[in-house]
Amino acid sequence: MTRPVLTDARAPLTRSVSIVNEHGERETVSIPAERALTVYVDKRELVTLMTLGAHPEWLVLGYLRNQRLVDALDSVDSVTVDWEVGAAAVKTRSGIERIEERTAHRVVTTGCGQGSVFGHLMEEVDSLVLPPARLTQAQLYGIVNTIRLQESTYKSAGSVHGCALFRGESMLLFVEDVGRHNAIDTIAGWMWLHGHDAATEQEPLVFYTTGRLTSEMVIKSAQMGVSIVLSRSGTTQMGYEIAERVGLCTVGRATGRHFLCYTAPERLVLQPELAGQRLRSAGA
Repeated sequence: MTRPVLTDARAPLTRSVSIVNEHGERETVSIPAERALTVYVDKRELVTLMTLGAHPEWLVLGYLRNQRLVDALDSVDSVTVDWEVGAAAVKTRSGIERIEERTAHRVVTTGCGQGSVFGHLMEEVDSLVLPPARLTQAQLYGIVNTIRLQESTYKSAGSVHGCALFRGESMLLFVEDVGRHNAIDTIAGWMWLHGHDAATEQEPLVFYTTGRLTSEMVIKSAQMGVSIVLSRSGTTQMGYEIAERVGLCTVGRATGRHFLCYTAPERLVLQPELAGQRLRSAGA
């Protein structure tokens, strides 16, 4: 398989600003950077994404994949990001078939940072088949604890969403962005490039997000071949219904030892005796 040529146009994630605190004192704090990235495919303007800019090339690849505009990685020749003009130029090897028709219908979602999804995705839900995967309660607690100890832009500057990909209890990638949709698309692009699509019952792929599990987040997770999704927040009605249809395990309110399994509880190996144990400390 021929991999696309990518730039490495990472941008600073935060900037320092002067603020006045509750005591009337001036101090310097960090806030997340936010910048517009307009995506062009074969010189045709496609979409503008608001992003931190940590991994813009992965974001663009994941966006194209999750929107089902590009089915094969080797059909993309290159992704070139230029922050001076705020643009990402995607060059394909043979174009995208019926791109005008396939991008004409948008559904506005509840996303922040990037919250529109091309309408045909909603029609393809029933064709998604998830791999067998099960997660133990001990592994679930391990994932939540790993996120708790993770150094992040959120801890230093706030105002961002974090997403992570795990294989079992081992974290493969942690990504933050101004919107959870950008973060999951970035992870999808990374998975595509590095061949992390395969999951087994013994080594399940697990997606974690700090944001709520909306319909779009559930669909994107399923498209990535992820059968288990954890969230610090909860789920929406449509996210719940779609997860039930495809057999995706959604776990929300996952903090400390508490969690709520909304759908596909058969994918969890419950160990309720662990619920009363103390969390591991950072030095443990």
